[in-house]
Amino acid sequence: MTGLCFVDANVLLYSRDPRDRAKQERANAWLDLLWREGNGRTSVQVLSEFFYNATRKLNPAVPASDAWSRVQIYFAWNPQPVDVALLGRAKEIVERWRLSWWDGLVVAAAEFQDCSVLLTEDLQEGAVFGTITVRSPFALEARALAPQYASEASAVSRHRPRGRPRRART
Repeated sequence: MTGLCFVDANVLLYSRDPRDRAKQERANAWLDLLWREGNGRTSVQVLSEFFYNATRKLNPAVPASDAWSRVQIYFAWNPQPVDVALLGRAKEIVERWRLSWWDGLVVAAAEFQDCSVLLTEDLQEGAVFGTITVRSPFALEARALAPQYASEASAVSRHRPRGRPRRART
């Protein structure tokens, strides 16, 4: 894979959820790949969501001490803190792309960490938010994705330009 990849909480949760073995295996394959390549990134918000949901919503629940140990492992990815700058950028993202507040925070954190890929199941596969492309960890196998799964740096914007439309020359 080329470029940095931001990992959302749902990927971390699936890696610990035995109820869907296929998704668990796929999430773990992605996490293993990102560890090997050193391209994984996340945020304090994502780690908080993971801890809460792993200890309260997974069935069976992950013991708090195990969930905390997993959170601490991801400190190595230097998680993006939630601060005033992140909140401000998230507000801009929410207004521009009409995302939920929580998704806006995730996209802003990925942007602040210079990620080209946002690995999540919560947003539409292939959606582009500025320089970040959303990819589902369950669309393809991690090992099969290397170059094609990365965002194109020179991607053409899908948004209409501002101002009056130009007339086609005939």
